[in-house]
Amino acid sequence: MDSKAVRGVVLVAVLMLGLPGAAFGAREFEKVGTQGGQFLKIGIGARAAGMGAAFTSIADDASAVYWNPAGVARITRNVIALNHCDWAADISFSHAAYVFDPKYVPGMMAIHARSLYMPEQVVRTVYKPEGDGTKFDNGDVGVGITYARSLTDKFSAGLTFNYIHSSLADYSASAYTFDFGTLYDTGYQSLRIGMAIQNIGSDMEFITKSVKMPTVFRVGMSMSVYESEVYSALTSAEFSHPPDNNERANIGMEVGYKDFIRLRGGYGFGYDADGLGLGFGFKVPTSLNAEATMDYAFTDMSELGGIHRIAVDFRF
Repeated sequence: MDSKAVRGVVLVAVLMLGLPGAAFGAREFEKVGTQGGQFLKIGIGARAAGMGAAFTSIADDASAVYWNPAGVARITRNVIALNHCDWAADISFSHAAYVFDPKYVPGMMAIHARSLYMPEQVVRTVYKPEGDGTKFDNGDVGVGITYARSLTDKFSAGLTFNYIHSSLADYSASAYTFDFGTLYDTGYQSLRIGMAIQNIGSDMEFITKSVKMPTVFRVGMSMSVYESEVYSALTSAEFSHPPDNNERANIGMEVGYKDFIRLRGGYGFGYDADGLGLGFGFKVPTSLNAEATMDYAFTDMSELGGIHRIAVDFRF
């Protein structure tokens, strides 16, 4: 690598090392369990999870509707994306998105939906701890629409509107939230800075209790530290501030071979359980005028076990 590339690697490394320090700097203040809609904090996409959830400044695929809506503006083709993961305690989480060019409006749009769900549960009482013969459902659903536009050749912005619905047996509650994000190409090498604010919106009133949505602030940076006709290496780092827990930091890296297969790794600092992330992705041959990719990620959730994610993207 030339001297400019070396300086770029050093810059990103210093920033990455600084973020974990910031994440551990304010651990005395916690408000765990004081916010509703906790499923809104589950990351979307196997690629992002494989990079340790350091994806706010990359956001160049359909999962940008979650990480940073500004990234939707950088997508140049229509995309259908499907994501699924088996969460802890027999809970499942799925997400689907469709990114498209609205033709008569500058920019790109996306419609998407996510759901946290589990098998039916047996109704148990004090007198019938084994069950009274009936069952109940529970889960969370979020449906959203995103609009994003590149305002200059270096800067893009995006906005998402979400409808959130939670249910437990015969009870349910709803809320509306907004996400906002920006992406900025600095012009130095390939250094990119991303910022996103998630889940700004109304309170959710469940039965008689009103709770706020978990508004999360994220800021990150990424850089391609090496690129040739055969190999590529992308690094990223980000800092996030949830309203009900300590500040957190994430770092990640993706190494590619001939734009065919990519290996990923990353780590989250300041989490109670979410730590190491590993993954890979590869292109799938198709007979249509389309590109297909498949991604897999594993996240170590400590005592909760490992989380497996799989995602498929079709670009046409």
